[in-house]
Amino acid sequence: MDVDSLAASLDDAVLGLRAALLPRRAEISLTAAATLGRLQRAGATRLTDLAAAEGISQPAMTALVARLVEQGLVARGSDPDDGRVVVLTLTGSGASVLARRRAERTARLRGPLAGLPDDDVRRIADALPALTRLAGALRRPETVEVSR
Repeated sequence: MDVDSLAASLDDAVLGLRAALLPRRAEISLTAAATLGRLQRAGATRLTDLAAAEGISQPAMTALVARLVEQGLVARGSDPDDGRVVVLTLTGSGASVLARRRAERTARLRGPLAGLPDDDVRRIADALPALTRLAGALRRPETVEVSR
C-alpha cells in the first residue's frame, strides 16, 4: 500500500474510532477536553502558548479558560519567573474529568476489542508504538526550511 492510500485508510479508521468514542452526553466540549489534556501533559502553561498549541485565537482561548476556571477545572496562577504573567494549571477536578472521559472511552473499546480474533488484537497491539510515534510527529509544530 502506498503512503497516500495508507494515510487515507488511517484517516477513515481514526474518524470511525473518534465518532464511536465520543461521549454520548458531553459535559465539556472537545476543545475544552483537548485543552485540559494539554495542561495535564505540559503542566503550568501561559494562555498565549495554550492558544497557539490548540490552534485557536487568544480571545477564544481566554473565553474557554474563563469557563474552565468558573467550573473549577483550571486554576490561574503566577509565573514564578515573572509575577506579571498568568499561568494555567489543571485542577484535581479537571484531572477527574479527564480520567472519567478516558474510562468511558476505554470501556467502550473493551467489548469490541474482546470480540475480535486474537490475531487482530495482536496486530493492533503491535501497531500501537508506531501509532504513538505518528501522533507525536503530528503534535510537533511543522518547521519551514528557508533557503538562502
